[in-house]
Amino acid sequence: MSKNKVAIGMSGGVDSSVAARLLLEAGYEVVGLTMTIWDERIPLTEARQSGCFGPGEKDDVAAARESARALGIPHHIVPLAAEYRAKVLDPFCQGYLQGVTPNPCALCNPLMKFGALLEKARSMGLDFDRFATGHYARVQTDPASGQVRLFRSRDRDKDQSYFLARLNQKQLREVLFPLGEIEKDDVRAQARSLGWHHAADKPESQDFFEGDDRSILFPEGALKPGPILDLNGKRLGMHRGIALYTVGQRAGLGVATGEKVYVQSIDAAKNTLIVGPRDALTTDRCTVSDPAWIAGRPPHPKGFRAETRLRYRHPGVASTVTPSGDGMAQIVFDQPQWAVTPGQMAVFYDDDEVLGGGWIVR
Repeated sequence: MSKNKVAIGMSGGVDSSVAARLLLEAGYEVVGLTMTIWDERIPLTEARQSGCFGPGEKDDVAAARESARALGIPHHIVPLAAEYRAKVLDPFCQGYLQGVTPNPCALCNPLMKFGALLEKARSMGLDFDRFATGHYARVQTDPASGQVRLFRSRDRDKDQSYFLARLNQKQLREVLFPLGEIEKDDVRAQARSLGWHHAADKPESQDFFEGDDRSILFPEGALKPGPILDLNGKRLGMHRGIALYTVGQRAGLGVATGEKVYVQSIDAAKNTLIVGPRDALTTDRCTVSDPAWIAGRPPHPKGFRAETRLRYRHPGVASTVTPSGDGMAQIVFDQPQWAVTPGQMAVFYDDDEVLGGGWIVR
């Protein structure tokens, strides 16, 4: 294998640490990059859960530095708090205030980890030919077309291809995913065998935000109480601000109706939550905006069959996807789906291959 120089994004976790070791074993020259994104102005003083955005970032940086030291590779901090606020955090907050449920990880990957991080690192004078991460996914180059194709990882339980569905050909051409063919249990075992208990036993990020209450992320006065209505328009109570709720939510509504009710929709213009029974949340279709295609174009412009995943842990549903030519696409499911949530990403698969993904709008 050629002696290419590879920069690897290091989070301080077991995945990126083991991925860096595998690159060294494969003969690459490796340099570690860790981006810092925490905004010190946010008044969260204690990390309460595992997340990638929070004051616990300093511990992640220390863990990444320790992994790089153990591997004998250079390690660089790439400061990106301002870029993260503009590209991920502000759109996240704006989305919630507009009544949708955004997915910050689906924004962060194409815009930050595979975008701003590499641009900033190179502007700092760092030189590298390829970029690697500890994501569980696979890429292959089609010898006939030269197109890079994205696939699920071998470990289907840990597969993270969903979050990579908006990467473009330029980004995919320089990427390496060393863990794409490996089971997560094997990754942890490798780390322990090397004595890397700081990485092997580190809890995995469960969300992007460390805190228990995301209300502190919003500008003062942005969260305004408003009415909770049933499907007939009857007032049932008051909510604390629409940004604190999502379609399908049952807990924390604070209304008593004698039956379980779930958020059906969020009317940002009227600052209103509409709630109703679980069965009312099923639908056989949705619309997505701004679909991004791995190949640069949809498989068939007049429509195609695909498995559609409506959120990260969604099992997928057989669907007909029809691009409409106006930056939108219509998806009709073979079986009705529950709590299809505006703001989340719908990702399209052909068996293990990722075709692309777009934002659910209705």
